[in-house]
Amino acid sequence: MIDPKLKVDKKKVDTKEFEIPETVFIRDIENKVFQSIVLQCLAQIEGISLAEGNFIDHLLGRSSEGVKGISAEQDDKSQSVNIKVEVNILYGTSIPEKAEEIQTKIADEVTKLTGLHVASVHVVIKNVISIEQASKLSQQSPSPLMGSNLEEEYSDEF
Repeated sequence: MIDPKLKVDKKKVDTKEFEIPETVFIRDIENKVFQSIVLQCLAQIEGISLAEGNFIDHLLGRSSEGVKGISAEQDDKSQSVNIKVEVNILYGTSIPEKAEEIQTKIADEVTKLTGLHVASVHVVIKNVISIEQASKLSQQSPSPLMGSNLEEEYSDEF
């Protein structure tokens, strides 16, 4: 039985309960992606090489994933990333200028490619390499100093 006194005004119905909630888009970017981007950036910078991890890092499990000397931490709440890079620098190169070049290059590329804000790029200069050491390293490995022939080693072809 319907009470004639209770009439519902159709214009005053609360439609908020009928609205569809806003779609939430989530993207996850693995640390290896950030490491690859940083490697490509470092390959374009002359006079530096990536610092290798040491035996203690291996024992403590710090080198278990990805590239040694490059780490990235994402903050999902602020959609930002903090990057730490450990490099060796060629003797005679200005450390502040080279660090700024590394930071600018990495921040620009990571933002451009991932859309994330780069909160910090922490550059750690691990060692200074003499010109003699650099020439010895170039004979032992294909690309000890970045900027030489890393494009050949990291190509887009599969």
